[in-house]
Amino acid sequence: MSYKRNIFFNYLYILPVVILVAFLYLYPILYTIYISFTNFNLYHFFEYQWVGLANYITVLTGGTFWQVLVNTAIWTVGSLAPMIAVGFLLALILNQKDLRGRSAFFTLLLVPWAFPAFISLIVWQGMWNWKYGIVNKVLAIFGIKPVDWFDVVPMAWTMLILTNLWLSFPYYTSVFLSALQSIPEELYSIAEIDGASRLARFRYITLPLMRKTIAFVAIGGFTFTWNNFYPIYILTGGGPGNATNILVVYAYQAAFNNSLYNFAAVYSVIDAAILIAMAIIMLKYSGVLEAIT
Repeated sequence: MSYKRNIFFNYLYILPVVILVAFLYLYPILYTIYISFTNFNLYHFFEYQWVGLANYITVLTGGTFWQVLVNTAIWTVGSLAPMIAVGFLLALILNQKDLRGRSAFFTLLLVPWAFPAFISLIVWQGMWNWKYGIVNKVLAIFGIKPVDWFDVVPMAWTMLILTNLWLSFPYYTSVFLSALQSIPEELYSIAEIDGASRLARFRYITLPLMRKTIAFVAIGGFTFTWNNFYPIYILTGGGPGNATNILVVYAYQAAFNNSLYNFAAVYSVIDAAILIAMAIIMLKYSGVLEAIT
């Protein structure tokens, strides 16, 4: 009897945590899924009705959703590729034992982390200004005419990806540098004694031992960048038009700019479903889970 009583009290102790998690996470998710099947909007704010799959059919048969989905893929892949490449390259440079002032360089690389992302984005918004921004002033030194970063689609994407690179590369550099420093130095020493060149040591020692770390960082970066709201919302707002809009920003605008809560919920549900499916596929075929377990 005392054993069952102890079990009861053990469950009772964790009950507040269960209630808190259910209230903060489970309830909003279930409620969002529910209103995606209703006509809940500004005109049906207090009395909304169940409409079934009508909202999903409207969204999936419209052109805006597919444009925003393609934009989300461009934003994710276009940001992730240079972030991983730059982070890995800088980590390789900082991992050199004979590099003078390595600690000072690493400290400088962490400068973007020293400021809140929101403040950094506001600063970058001014730096990209067509008339007064420092970016165009620097380009003018080399005889390049001022670039309209906000109203020309290719330039808007370039601006977004470069800004996101500035905000994110310290994280990738730190993770890759930690992984590189965990590789036993004896492996490089033995390979050097055997006459292996620097390129051969990188190809046959560094890359194989870093493969799992690169895959893990890529998956984490993919899921984060896919729904990275602030850079696009602050810099372009999804413009010009919907040319740089992504799913999470468009869902926010549908809810808080247009009061179309049902369609915002549809975009949120589809966004989450796609992201979960992509994450599962990447985890399965990358072998990251096997490496962790």
